[in-house]
Amino acid sequence: MATITAPQAHAVPERNPGTPFDPSALEARVNRSAIERRAATLPTRRTVKKQWQAAWLLHAIRTIDLTTLSGDDTPGTVRRLCAKARQPVRPELLQDLGVSGLRLCTGAVCVYHEMVPTAVAALEGSDIPVAAVSTGFPAGLNPHRLKLQEIEASVAAGAREIDIVISRRHVLTGNWKALYQEVRDFREACGPAHMKSILAVGELGTLNNVYKASLVCMQAGSDFIKTSTGKESVNATLPNSLVMVRAIRAYYEQTGHKVGFKPAGGIRSAKQALDWLILMKEELGLEWMQPHLFRIGASALLNDIERQLEHLAYGRYASMQYQPLG
Repeated sequence: MATITAPQAHAVPERNPGTPFDPSALEARVNRSAIERRAATLPTRRTVKKQWQAAWLLHAIRTIDLTTLSGDDTPGTVRRLCAKARQPVRPELLQDLGVSGLRLCTGAVCVYHEMVPTAVAALEGSDIPVAAVSTGFPAGLNPHRLKLQEIEASVAAGAREIDIVISRRHVLTGNWKALYQEVRDFREACGPAHMKSILAVGELGTLNNVYKASLVCMQAGSDFIKTSTGKESVNATLPNSLVMVRAIRAYYEQTGHKVGFKPAGGIRSAKQALDWLILMKEELGLEWMQPHLFRIGASALLNDIERQLEHLAYGRYASMQYQPLG
């Protein structure tokens, strides 16, 4: 089978140390029409078929932050999700695809702080990291002191990745220095844990704000920038993702520091996963397709990927009930 050459799913990249706050980097303007035209071509100009599609979909599984962020989460739900993260595709399907020796797992399991100890215990020995949403997720309106305490508590409980949410008011009022200091404080509280900064792009108003917020979060030391909490009315779209990955490219060209990207919210189909992988390949290159620099925040996505793999292996689709997550 054709494959995408990739390092282990949990290779640890160099941290982004950040830079001093530089307001001059925020002077660029986003051409919305050009961004929308470019984003519209991504799903139409590139495609992968047959064994290549299977290889790309198997690779996409490595990039998934398998997520449960519901009010009715229970320890049992989280343990079942972790079991799915350890073995996301049935062994017999992998065998029939000709990749029975493939060591396959998801990029991480993402949960609320309350469920971090349960997830850590369920993933013991797997090297799959637990990611915890933090800082008053999803609204980000908790007092700053409590946000820092929440980060520290999740790291102490075993979370190796922290998904923080920024205060949208700093972006909407143009208070970029306050945003920088907030994210810098979060970065220090994370200690050894990698930090993903959630911009909540659907609440930032303009693509210019998305670009500027991306740069400020990277200057403040974010290891990843993430589109959304999944709770907003507008979550990950190709136009706002394109703006963010171009900000990543600009930051890398300016500093030499590599920052990862995580689209989240509303990515439910295998076709969408391929669209985002194509975006990363065309805009940033092969390295940014790997799990240490690219993640997809999703819950139902894995179901559809497994269905597509079954169709490629057997020529038919299985019912969704045969791909339970939890």
